[in-house]
Amino acid sequence: MPPRIRSRRRGRRSELNEAARLADRLQQAGYTKRDVARIIDRDPSLVSQFYTQNKGAAFVTALREVLTAVEAGGITDLPELTAIAARHTHRRTTASGTRARVRGKALLITPTGSGTGRVGAQAIASGSARLRPLIAEAARQSLRLAFTVRLAKTSYLHPSGSRTDSPGIRRDVIQRTDHTEERSYGSAQTGGFDAADFARRVDATGGDVTAAVHQWLVETGRIDSDAHVLHLEIRTWRPR
Repeated sequence: MPPRIRSRRRGRRSELNEAARLADRLQQAGYTKRDVARIIDRDPSLVSQFYTQNKGAAFVTALREVLTAVEAGGITDLPELTAIAARHTHRRTTASGTRARVRGKALLITPTGSGTGRVGAQAIASGSARLRPLIAEAARQSLRLAFTVRLAKTSYLHPSGSRTDSPGIRRDVIQRTDHTEERSYGSAQTGGFDAADFARRVDATGGDVTAAVHQWLVETGRIDSDAHVLHLEIRTWRPR
C-alpha cells in the first residue's frame, strides 16, 4: 500500500476549485498567471491563492466569460478580455452598501524611511510580487535602496570580495554550504540606488522584481545571463 502522502499528491489536481481550473485552461490557451491577474484586475498573489487557499469563487463567472471569449470568440487582446471580466467582477460592499475596504499589505517602511522585504524561491519564481509595493512606496518617498541576492557561486562573474563587483560593501559575501553566495549591492555608506529609478525598472518588466534585479546584474556585468536568483532582499532608507 503506497504512503498516504503520495496518494494526496496524485489527487491534488482533481481537487482544484473551479477558479483554479478555469485559470489552468487560460494558461493552456497561452496566458500566464500574471495575465489572469491583470484580466480580473487583481494582484497575482490572489491567483496563486486559487490553488493554495481555495480562493476565487467570486471570479468564476468572470473567468468563464473570458474563457468563452478566448475559445469561442477568438479574442486574445488583454485589455478587451479585462473589459469582459470587469462586467462580472465587483468589489465587496458593506452592509450599508458602500464599497468595502481592501486590506493592504504592511509596507514595513518606518518614519525614518527604513524598510526591509525578503523573498525566497517560491516568491522569486512568480516575480517577487510582494516586494513591488515596498519599492513603489520607497520611490514615492524618494528613498534610497539596496539589495542582497543569493546565487550559485558559479553564476557570478567576479571573484568573492571583488571591489569591482560591489565596491565599498563591507558585508561583502556570505558563502553557504550549498555552493551558493549572498552578495549585497548598495549601502547607506556608498549611497545605494535611487528607489524611483529602480521602480521604473520594475515597471518596465511588468512588475517582475526578480527580472528587474536579474537584468541589472546582467547589464552591469556581474552575473551570467542564465543565472537564477535564489533569494532576494530589498532594503530602503532616507538619504541625509
